[in-house]
Amino acid sequence: MMLDMPLLMALTVAFAVFLYVVMDGFDLGLAILFPLARKQDRDTMINSIAPVWDGNETWLVLGGGAVLAGFPQAYAILLPALYVPIIAMLLGLVFRGVAFEFRFRSRKRGHWWDRGFVLGSVVAAFMQGIALGTVLQGVRVVDGAYGGGWFDWVTPFSLLCGASVCIAYMLLGACWLIAKTEGHLRDDAYAWARKLAIAMLAAIIAVSLATPFLLGEYWQRWFEWPAITVTGLVPLLVAAVWLGLLRMLAARRDRWPFFLALALFALCFVGLGISIYPDIVPGSLTIWDAAAPEKSQRFFMTGVILLVPVILVYTGYSYWVFRGKVDPDAGYH
Repeated sequence: MMLDMPLLMALTVAFAVFLYVVMDGFDLGLAILFPLARKQDRDTMINSIAPVWDGNETWLVLGGGAVLAGFPQAYAILLPALYVPIIAMLLGLVFRGVAFEFRFRSRKRGHWWDRGFVLGSVVAAFMQGIALGTVLQGVRVVDGAYGGGWFDWVTPFSLLCGASVCIAYMLLGACWLIAKTEGHLRDDAYAWARKLAIAMLAAIIAVSLATPFLLGEYWQRWFEWPAITVTGLVPLLVAAVWLGLLRMLAARRDRWPFFLALALFALCFVGLGISIYPDIVPGSLTIWDAAAPEKSQRFFMTGVILLVPVILVYTGYSYWVFRGKVDPDAGYH
């Protein structure tokens, strides 16, 4: 049986982006929560992510590389449309990484690096949402190339997506703190998570209501018969998981909120896939139209098959070694 290489490459892109979102999302969200935390708790918050945070951009690189190797035409269209958000996101990630280390090295100016850590994380998270919203709403394509301007990405929908991603990351960060900390910091995280769960549901509803009206194809994929018999399950599952999250927060079950928040992310990702598939540039190019030569895709997939399992094993081992609650008196740095 012949493999559908464009579909396999598209699944690789989706896999890499999803892993990046869930693995880097909680530490970005944790940083955005910094201003709400007591000053004495901030080192504990940092120590909860310090052993695992710095390898998460691996998945962002894999996703971008997969788009370039597998769908060069789509890459050539989307990258110019997203130059400003992507550059801002990368600068935010760089500044965040510098601030992460310098806040421990420069105690006299630690409060400035805390602000830098928060600012870099907010910019990175917000611009990721902006990029998502820009791709979803479609970009102008003229003669097979991007035909829009530098700031076409500034729309109400993309701004809504940027804010929604920040809220979702904050919920994930709060649930991570519930699982990893004790005492009043955990109590604060429970309070944040309850409010953020409501805010995230509102964000999901707002984005979901707006998306079908962006392109006619989205409406057809969600609401035409018989597709609605399957797509209709997604909002029902979102409601069930969200209610389960509220229940676990009320019962103060430390481990479950984080996994239920991840499940919400997964369902949102499924919804995104329903809207976009089989396009890679919505409204303009399908994954088969934009596909690179099969030999190029097979070469890239060989590297993925060899290296991704190694990365997954190493990442899983890291989380296993540093499992359990964080001791506030045992600093990582």
